Amino acid sequence: MMRSVDVARGLRGVRPVRVLFVCLGNICRSPAAEGVMRSVVAERGAEDRWVIDSAGTGDYHIGELPDRRMRVHAARRGYELTHRCRQVWEGDFEDFDLIVAMDGQNERNLRRVAPTPEAEVKIVRMGDFVRHLATRYDHVPDPYYEGAEGFELVLDMLEDGCRHLFDIVEGSEE
Repeated sequence: MMRSVDVARGLRGVRPVRVLFVCLGNICRSPAAEGVMRSVVAERGAEDRWVIDSAGTGDYHIGELPDRRMRVHAARRGYELTHRCRQVWEGDFEDFDLIVAMDGQNERNLRRVAPTPEAEVKIVRMGDFVRHLATRYDHVPDPYYEGAEGFELVLDMLEDGCRHLFDIVEGSEE
């Protein structure tokens, strides 16, 4: 956890902060993280200080909207997920300051895409920013094959993790 938090702390004063959330297909976790983070940034009046996007390590759903179930669960919480799925590519390591992996497999996939060892430093784990549910999970689980509870759990984790990430980068962490 310490390394991810330290990398985020290193972005204090960087404007804009450019963050990319990454999961496998870019249809559930990463577009939800993008939507949640956009909401956190907006409610704190920092839209001009952040650039937020999401991508997948796989190429399964390029051009599609996020999974309908995730969009429904997110909408109930006030998040509109309109992102079109895309695959992460080497250029993202130049375009973004922080690349946030949802789980260990995505982190490993990102490390294979990173063009240099310096670029790899930008890769952090979303689970390292989740505080309230961290005793149960060290990653954000994929809800794709789960029921409603899986989508709600992911949104709970992302809300907590995105707020914590924002507070760390903005220098207002608890």
